[in-house]
Amino acid sequence: MREHIRSVWALELLLLLRRDPDRCWAPADLVRELRASQMLVSDNLQRLEAAGVVIPDDDGCFRYAPANPVLDDLCTRLEAAYRERPVAVVNMIAKPTSVQSLADAFKFRGDGK
Repeated sequence: MREHIRSVWALELLLLLRRDPDRCWAPADLVRELRASQMLVSDNLQRLEAAGVVIPDDDGCFRYAPANPVLDDLCTRLEAAYRERPVAVVNMIAKPTSVQSLADAFKFRGDGK
């Protein structure tokens, strides 16, 4: 999940697309609906497309279309978990990976500590 859903914005975008899989959303409509920036929506659409859960059409709009039933099941379980335990899901998304934690440990601090 952390590889493709890196923010609550990405999760909200996925769930919005999933609510109506027959609807094809133009990126500008997603920006308005989510009150997000164009860059944020575009970046997350690319990630979701790479993850195999959304597809673009020839007109440049996107819809929920998991590449296989396993992905659809994972999205169903993710949606249920977010509905039942939103704080736990947000914390899982926000929790840095061990690689990130290691990198953060070596960051230069300008305050002399």
